[in-house]
Amino acid sequence: MKVLVIGSGGREHALAWRLAQGNRVSRVYVAPGNGGTAADSRYECINITEPAELRAWAQKEKIALTVVGPEGPLAAGVVDEFRAHGLRIFGPTKAAAQLESSKAFSKDFMKRHKIPTAEYETFSDPAEAHAYVDAKGAPIVVKADGLAAGKGVVVATTLAEAHEAIDFMLLDNKLGVAHNQGGARVVIEEFLQGEEASFIVMCDGKNVTALATSQDHKRLLDNDEGPNTGGMGAYSPAPVVTAEVHARAMREIILPTMRGMEKDGIPFTGFLYAGLMIDAQGHPKTLEFNCRMGDPETQPIMMRLKSDLFEVFWHATDGTLDQIELQWDRHTALGVVMAAHGYPMAPRKGDKITGIPAETPDAVVFHAGTSLDSGELRTSGGRVLCVTVLADSVKLAQQRAYEVASKIQFDGAQYRKDIGHRAVHVRGTSGG
Repeated sequence: MKVLVIGSGGREHALAWRLAQGNRVSRVYVAPGNGGTAADSRYECINITEPAELRAWAQKEKIALTVVGPEGPLAAGVVDEFRAHGLRIFGPTKAAAQLESSKAFSKDFMKRHKIPTAEYETFSDPAEAHAYVDAKGAPIVVKADGLAAGKGVVVATTLAEAHEAIDFMLLDNKLGVAHNQGGARVVIEEFLQGEEASFIVMCDGKNVTALATSQDHKRLLDNDEGPNTGGMGAYSPAPVVTAEVHARAMREIILPTMRGMEKDGIPFTGFLYAGLMIDAQGHPKTLEFNCRMGDPETQPIMMRLKSDLFEVFWHATDGTLDQIELQWDRHTALGVVMAAHGYPMAPRKGDKITGIPAETPDAVVFHAGTSLDSGELRTSGGRVLCVTVLADSVKLAQQRAYEVASKIQFDGAQYRKDIGHRAVHVRGTSGG
């Protein structure tokens, strides 16, 4: 059967890679894909991004299953478009995707359904936002209400930073936020202490299946310093998500979200990603929802998945997720993101990439911001590659990932040297 993956990042490359191993899969198409998928005979890249055009192409090609990777097409209603024409597609509808595309919607939703999250207020008036920050003090979190490719969140440690972020988002829009209806808004919320983890599940409208736990590194530099990015690396499993935290996240956050969406008349189908803050007592609160898999968490998670991903998606689009149990590799998977010169604010494009080693059972280099230019691989985005490996422990995974990364060359390449540091010293890993 033919499968289509929508998107062009590392997440989509990893999903396509895993789908291509499916027993019933004859061909995997990626729209629009990247340099890595274009150079690999296992995939075919399709240069279409507009939802109705994609749907028409999928109908013509008799695509059996479509999987949506990024938030942009979801917010644009690609799932609604495909379903309206009887096509099988995995992802949330436009209305359900508001959990990610509107921070204000998701915070109001959590308040209404009593889902643990940080205290917050929403503002469109800069003067009111500034006054609120002055009243609350720092540290405080300022979020743009809209899609900002993972960069619309500022954790302000001083009042000056908070005021700058408000002006940035409400007045200047320097982050290029795709504003929701009603113009520019910011959500300002309390700063939560603890350890962050990514909790990702698959939903079919009724049933929920949790994926392997993972944790990513948001900041650019070692020791979690420097600006926030889309993510500089990730690993799975995440020791911070103990069996108890896992059970609590399902009981207090995930299942109430599913039931709440159903109650509100917008049943949730697709990946649901809850960014959790876990305090010292092991109590999780929701930082944010994403309606897609995390990037770069997808890459290590796909390395560990042993089940046939096509069959999993088939069940998910049939509403029968309760009939399957996912199988995971016991090894640790770890991914190191190699980013372009100038990332995150002004990534440089066009640098030539060399030295990517051939894929092995324990090491795959997934592409994100790459393109093929007359047969030459070049940088075309901020996060360029994700070097992903499997090993017996976090420490060995680190060694193996950095061994592979050291072979890859492009001008101005930057990557963290401490991915997985939080997990190295933890004993008694669980949560699978």
